[in-house]
Amino acid sequence: MNDRPETRITSLSQHLGLTERIFASPATKKLLHEVDAGLVRIEAGLEKQLAYTDSVANSMSRYLLEAGGKRIRPMLLLLTAQLGEGTTPEVVLAAEAIEITHLGSLYHDDVMDESDKRRGVPSAHTVWGNSAAILTGDLLFARASQIMAELGERAIQLQASTFERLVLGQLHETVGPREDEDIEAHYIQVLSDKTGSLIAAAARTGVIFSHADPAYEAAVVEYGEKVGIAFQLIDDVIDLSPAPEETGKVPGTDLRAGVATLPMIYLRRLAETDPEAAALVARIETDSEAELTGAAAEDFTAAIAALREHEVTARTLAAAHRWSEEAVAALAPLPKGPVKDALVRFAETIVERSS
Repeated sequence: MNDRPETRITSLSQHLGLTERIFASPATKKLLHEVDAGLVRIEAGLEKQLAYTDSVANSMSRYLLEAGGKRIRPMLLLLTAQLGEGTTPEVVLAAEAIEITHLGSLYHDDVMDESDKRRGVPSAHTVWGNSAAILTGDLLFARASQIMAELGERAIQLQASTFERLVLGQLHETVGPREDEDIEAHYIQVLSDKTGSLIAAAARTGVIFSHADPAYEAAVVEYGEKVGIAFQLIDDVIDLSPAPEETGKVPGTDLRAGVATLPMIYLRRLAETDPEAAALVARIETDSEAELTGAAAEDFTAAIAALREHEVTARTLAAAHRWSEEAVAALAPLPKGPVKDALVRFAETIVERSS
């Protein structure tokens, strides 16, 4: 895990699945260059921000950074910054803070979800234990707050409100819906808080610190929230993938941890009237509560495969596409041009990851 920073990031053209031939216009080529150059600057900045003099803190805080990642939030932040003055020093700092906040949340999420792998490597808590992983996440949140403090009061307020939503989302996921609350609506709100809020903050921060027209803020915030929901719904489908070498996750990780993903929410509803669905729910719930060895592990794997092929997973994919389409519709106030085109394509690639 000692690759150079620029080898661990995905270029904008790679992320969008487009080639230089398609990006033929000078304006679009300039956009690609600006964003890709900004990503390299941000990656180098992350290396410096997480270089603690304390050897233990240095090693643990850099663990997931060096495991890689798509850097979706910095990429989106750099894109919206092109609506203003582009990749200003303030934009780079803000992107570093947003990504470090995201990294911190991963340490905590893996502890709470009891995830064994993250980005293709053993999760931090399996290497150092729960307490050390939680403290590392706290350390990263503190560093992100220090960076935002350099950018002034508005940045501090944005960081605080976003962090509050991240915690509320995790809290509501942990506690679960009230008896009188719609389970699907509760779940979508959890996704909006846990994932959408930080993606929306990234998009908004790009507008703010590039000094773009403030009228664009509401549009990119709505876009970011809805892209975040679409992103997480696709993750619900990827959680069922039989190819952990590609996803970096053990199949059924969320279900093993008792997380009510949308396919499972749909399946439980169907189980009220469908005996086959009820039997599949029983298999998944029984096995996820057991020690997954031997026959129990084999049955759980088979149950996950059955859920992956079930109509409820296709419904989840359709829901992800709807949220992506609504995200694109939110961009209506933005001016036509390569930035808007890239944001549209960005939303489309989110739902193409497994569809």
